Amino acid sequence: MGRSSTPGEGTRPRVRHAGQHGWDDGLYQDGKSDAAAPGGDAEAGDADSGRRGAGHGAGHGGRRGRPHRAGKRKKRRVLRWIAFSVAFLILATGSAGYLWYQHLNGNLRKGERSAGNSAAKKTAPNAAGQTPLNLLLIGSDSRNSKENLRLGGSKESVGGTPLADVQMLLHVSADRKNASVVSIPRDTRVDIPACENPETHKKYPASNGIINETLRGGPGCTLDTWEKLTGVYIDHWMMVDFAGVVDMADAVGGAWVCVKQNVNDVSKPGVPGGSHLRLTAGRHKIKGEDALKWLRTRHAFESDIGRSKAQHMYLNSVMRELKNQNAFTDTGRLMNLAETGTKSLQVSEEIGTVKKLFDLGMQLKNVPLDKMNMLTMPRIEDPEDPDAHVLPKPGAADKLWALLRDDQSLDPKDRAKAAKKAAAGPKAGAPASLGVTVVNGTSADGQAPAQGRAGTVRDLLKAKGFTEADTSADPGSALTTEVAYPRSAGAQGKSDALSVAKALSLPTSAVKETPDGAGLTLTVGSDWRTGATFPKAVADDSDPLEGTESVNGGKTDDCMDVYWPYRQM
Repeated sequence: MGRSSTPGEGTRPRVRHAGQHGWDDGLYQDGKSDAAAPGGDAEAGDADSGRRGAGHGAGHGGRRGRPHRAGKRKKRRVLRWIAFSVAFLILATGSAGYLWYQHLNGNLRKGERSAGNSAAKKTAPNAAGQTPLNLLLIGSDSRNSKENLRLGGSKESVGGTPLADVQMLLHVSADRKNASVVSIPRDTRVDIPACENPETHKKYPASNGIINETLRGGPGCTLDTWEKLTGVYIDHWMMVDFAGVVDMADAVGGAWVCVKQNVNDVSKPGVPGGSHLRLTAGRHKIKGEDALKWLRTRHAFESDIGRSKAQHMYLNSVMRELKNQNAFTDTGRLMNLAETGTKSLQVSEEIGTVKKLFDLGMQLKNVPLDKMNMLTMPRIEDPEDPDAHVLPKPGAADKLWALLRDDQSLDPKDRAKAAKKAAAGPKAGAPASLGVTVVNGTSADGQAPAQGRAGTVRDLLKAKGFTEADTSADPGSALTTEVAYPRSAGAQGKSDALSVAKALSLPTSAVKETPDGAGLTLTVGSDWRTGATFPKAVADDSDPLEGTESVNGGKTDDCMDVYWPYRQM
């Protein structure tokens, strides 16, 4: 306890823990220190002694105490200012960090994931609780800004509905050990579901058209179209325009590309337009507008298919650059990329914060580049317009979608290992011993459910010896027919589900593991609305990576062929 310097006033309390905060007791006690406390200098703390010393030429004790007391006050003031400065810095940097974080979030433009017709089901978690990640990357050709107009297009294009000229699906496996990127050519004819544009609220009926037109209903409409075509649940979309590509290319610091011959992509007689890409044969590091030119080049790479391959090469190079720069762990690089990325990108609302985008990036950083395969959808000429449009190749494209739905690697070697492991499983139970619940899920494509489908398929199973098969009164929803088994059933459950699939000539990719709950369940999807036999795809035993443009992330020596009319500088 501190003691009063005036007799009879009693004690004056000290500030609790004051010394720990650099507090100057002299300021609190009218300039007097706590020298009279036990162990202190009583004479130095006694007012009468001080006065006596002053009146009689300064007493012995007072004369020695003053410098000592002044030194202690000075030391305490220093400590107090240090504490104040540290506190200020913490508050200032904390506030600045918060404001910067809010600034980045304010940069982001967000939109709804779906335009109202999302039909695919999210993949159930594996035994470790992991799920695949599917991200739709969209490149818009919008000219509705001064910068985008300067980078490409004419004044007549201003105000028009943007087209989704670049569309890629990034699939990252549940265990994050491999990844795939699949492009669909912009001139692919597909079934487009009904969509409502979230900004204009204009409604578009379901139609059969070109896939790059889907952006009329917003990015969510493009996502819905992909889900309808592939049956793959897509978690998020991310969209960038011309100006965004330029800014992002600069932020990354450029990417290495290669051409086998000189390239000069300019207008030719009868072939107007061109990206104006101009490079000599060999490897080049490009960024800014040159990167945009590379990504837009079509004529010099012979077609949209060639352009897709060039885009995959560029994307691979960007991933290598980011890993080489330690961009996923370097704070300075992350801040620069975050500032540019949040200004350049438009994203679905589920990833509409900086933290969620950062978490998304962290899921990609550990995928080995040699386990990242990129390809363009297998396709055939469109009979209705063979010179301009294409269709997904029956069989090969279906197999590709099934691999993505089943979270399988596009690498044939990886799939062979997985198949060998699956073949070592237990023998399936006798058909008569297996209880199978059949669900009518034929309404997933937006149509009314096909009446009686569950009963029809149940009878087919009974005819195959699955006498315990029965129907469920509860409706389901599935774009593709599937046989699900509970996780708790393990390898035995998978073998039993495979036997059901085999009895109905369903593909092995139809077998799915689900969380514990219902038993063995067959959901009849929208792909089997009629008939007593499952509609088989056109036979095509080729691997999806064969016969199409594919790029592996581990290769650094890929070069683009240049179409001969565009080789002159």
